[in-house]
Amino acid sequence: MISQRAWNGLDLVCVSHLRWDFVWQRPQHLMQRLSQSRKVLFIEEPVAVGGDAEPELVVRQETPTIWVATLHVPYPEGKWIAFDSPWQEAYERKVAAWVRDWTDTAPVLWYYNPLPLGFIDALQPASVVYDVMDELRNFAVALPELVEREERLLSRADVVFTGGASIHRSKQPHNPNTHLFPSGVEVQHFLAAQEGSTPLPPDVAHLRKPRIGYYGVIDERLDLELIAALAGLRPEWEWLFIGSVLKIDESSLPEASNIHYLGQREYTQLPAYLKAFDVAMMPFALNEATLYISPTKTLEYMAGGKPIVSTPVPDVVELYGEGVRIARNAEEFVAECEAALAENAHEAARRQAVYKRLLAAHEWDDIAERMEELVGGTLGEPSAAQLGAVTKEEYADEWQQ
Repeated sequence: MISQRAWNGLDLVCVSHLRWDFVWQRPQHLMQRLSQSRKVLFIEEPVAVGGDAEPELVVRQETPTIWVATLHVPYPEGKWIAFDSPWQEAYERKVAAWVRDWTDTAPVLWYYNPLPLGFIDALQPASVVYDVMDELRNFAVALPELVEREERLLSRADVVFTGGASIHRSKQPHNPNTHLFPSGVEVQHFLAAQEGSTPLPPDVAHLRKPRIGYYGVIDERLDLELIAALAGLRPEWEWLFIGSVLKIDESSLPEASNIHYLGQREYTQLPAYLKAFDVAMMPFALNEATLYISPTKTLEYMAGGKPIVSTPVPDVVELYGEGVRIARNAEEFVAECEAALAENAHEAARRQAVYKRLLAAHEWDDIAERMEELVGGTLGEPSAAQLGAVTKEEYADEWQQ
């Protein structure tokens, strides 16, 4: 559980490129925990609502201590709007006015997206945090301004957190108070995938076995040619994909009778779908968009007890390679799946022991508490964690214990 220190009574404003009610990822996990001892305002990218009215700040309360703010703007409905838009100044001004009524002190400002730097001047925060969960500059829809804004934010931030070893090496030279925190996992939540009482979802229960499954966003980070090849090499296997299709044309997705795109599912539903997988897969492309990713689903698959096959994404190999089967092409991928399906009891027990060590080092509660201490250190509070950065070597020591 998060400690009850309250950063001298300060509340928190989080600026995120992920919407609160989208895929449950790092920002939601951390804000949910940090809100146990303070109020949190979660700021989303603007939403296009059509019409010609003035931009309107809409704030909804999600929990007793979490509010979500979204600017509704007069723009063709359904269009994507980044933070860096003609309405950004109005967004900052309206949020600042709302925050003045919401909290009595300067808040901690916690960034996931470096584009809207104006919130710093608008809110005059007590401390600025940058939690780098993705290398956004490498994404397909990245705006050219992002690189320069990120450099400024890295220089301005009082503390920087990074979600993977590769990103840590990239950002640490720009801010000496940079700390590695690979994403965590709610072990108890995903243990349901191993329980006999968890029912299989009806849209997969009827499918033949083996079922090789993936859940997460379906975008330019997936290797579509690899997926098509896998389905062709093993037409008797079912290949399941759970998640929204973003930033790519749905018509580009490979089609076959044994490939199933099931759409997005709620975080609460994921353990049941994971239970349906005989093997969990991560068929990522090796490109700029995946060079720095550290997939949270790796640990979730482990908590569900499933064997995992992945392409050689650098952070997967470096952080989790002991517990993940790595394949460099379609033939190797199929071979590793076959080996996983053929595991004997001794091999399965050894894999589960590796999982147990890795999971113990990556609990979300522990990660949030260590981050809280580091932020407290920027406010002048005593902090044991402030004595040194969290490095990859420290994690390696934990894994080997």
